[in-house]
Amino acid sequence: MTAREDRRERLVDGEFLFTADDFRAIAATLHDAAGIALPDSKATLVYSRLAKRLRALGLENFRDYCALVQGADGLDERQQMIVALTTNVTRFFREPHHFEHLKSQVLPPLLNAARRGGSVRIWSAGCSNGQEPYSIALTILSMMPEAPEHDIRILATDIDTQMLAEGRAGVYGASVMAPVPGEMRARWFEREGDRWRASEPLRKLVVFNELNLMGQWPMKKQFNAIFCRNVVIYFEEATQARVFSRFLPLMAPDARLYIGHSERITGEAADRLDTDGVTTYRMRAGR
Repeated sequence: MTAREDRRERLVDGEFLFTADDFRAIAATLHDAAGIALPDSKATLVYSRLAKRLRALGLENFRDYCALVQGADGLDERQQMIVALTTNVTRFFREPHHFEHLKSQVLPPLLNAARRGGSVRIWSAGCSNGQEPYSIALTILSMMPEAPEHDIRILATDIDTQMLAEGRAGVYGASVMAPVPGEMRARWFEREGDRWRASEPLRKLVVFNELNLMGQWPMKKQFNAIFCRNVVIYFEEATQARVFSRFLPLMAPDARLYIGHSERITGEAADRLDTDGVTTYRMRAGR
């Protein structure tokens, strides 16, 4: 290929040759593996994030990288690609009205039942580095400090193993901790220099597991609340509808589903769920 042809075929100017065919191959692989849809406008983002992987692997162009991730021996690198292309925007008590709703409408009867020996199960689907599930746990602890001694657990899942490792460690910088009220921070975190570590009772409430929403779901028991917020916006509408429909059999009677402010319920779930607050849903009576 001549230098002139190189320039004509390059989708993004840069160190590595990156063509439209390369972009389509990466987009198809990501969609098949994680359900995430990449519009053409994301070509520059894909290049910038994956160029680091090409350097680390000693590859000279994206064609070779595509051959690797699509090959039989490419499982590990496919996971690295998904991690590189996944957006992990999160913060403590993001969309605070959900936690206010959880505290006032959902938790009181559940925690009363837990005191009598019942179980409480909440799922944070797409938990990133743990700020969402720990926000749920902090909400519970504000109402029931002895919660870790009862059958109360929050399942926190994500496709990104690095984010899960950060969640399990539960260590956050001062700026990340800013939304956490001072009383909660003092009681349920331990100061380590300029960082804060989630205390053992707080971490005891949360179980972190790797899960691809496009793959098999091993959970058998139902949940009292499911948080899947700002996750399905990266999926096509048909994929969004499938994910929402898969939540339905995992919702206990009177369970709630919390979604992101820019998301909407579609497909079968739209026929079986009613609104119960801002981007909050519960099973429709009689369905």
